Amino acid sequence: MGQQPSEDTTHSSVPVKEPTGDGIGPRPYLLVISGPSFGEMYRVREERTVLGRGERSDVRLMDDGISRAHSAIERDGGKLVLVDLGSMNGTYCNGQRIERRELTDGDKISIGATTILKFTFQDKASERYQKQLFESALRDGLTGTFNRRYFTDRLHTEMRFAVRHGKTVGLLFVDIDHFKKINDSHGHQAGDFVLGAVARELTATVRAEDVIARYGGEEFAVICRETERAGITMVIPVTVSIGAAVDPRISDPLALVAAADAAMYQAKRAGRNRVEVHGGPG
Repeated sequence: MGQQPSEDTTHSSVPVKEPTGDGIGPRPYLLVISGPSFGEMYRVREERTVLGRGERSDVRLMDDGISRAHSAIERDGGKLVLVDLGSMNGTYCNGQRIERRELTDGDKISIGATTILKFTFQDKASERYQKQLFESALRDGLTGTFNRRYFTDRLHTEMRFAVRHGKTVGLLFVDIDHFKKINDSHGHQAGDFVLGAVARELTATVRAEDVIARYGGEEFAVICRETERAGITMVIPVTVSIGAAVDPRISDPLALVAAADAAMYQAKRAGRNRVEVHGGPG
């Protein structure tokens, strides 16, 4: 589509169609079917829905070429209309660049470098099915955290975005201490319980914008957006061996993974139950 990186733009009002009948009929949704937020499902809000990368956006999408307020869905009489908010790279519907266009069920909305959203109406049963379908593709079945494939794709996206916008990305590698001993002494069911408990603790402790994934075995990885070196060790409590890496000189995702992994093994060599930061104090 020939899109180029965009700058910030302005907001527009975006009221949305009311739910039908008794409130349990089909409602409008946006499904992310391509891009960094693949698998996410957003209900179109009653009063206003703005798509963009800004903190005030109702549907926040972190992709190259997306403005802070990029496009919106608004009501025009009884119709739902997609409106471009003056973005430099434009808003596309079914492959055509638009300024304003009525939406119909199944339309594909493209913004940014890779993000495609499907506009659709879903009832409660369809909504649950759709969420379960995407969750099964993105989540680890035991812990409910993201799987390694999603982590890898997301880390590449976050690092490209950070390099382009002069931001930082922190990465934690979390390894459960003496996990083999737990399995050997108490059985794999006990090990599974511990994995689930650690996952829940991580989820409850990190920020909403951080991404937790099961990297493999007893290892978890946490992507921390816009985290400075001084604050990386404060993201979660020190109850496991954690390797942390925040280095603006590293622009390659595999290099950041290697740095966090090396720091995690240093934490184990130093006695476990601690955090080690790549490069030492600084």
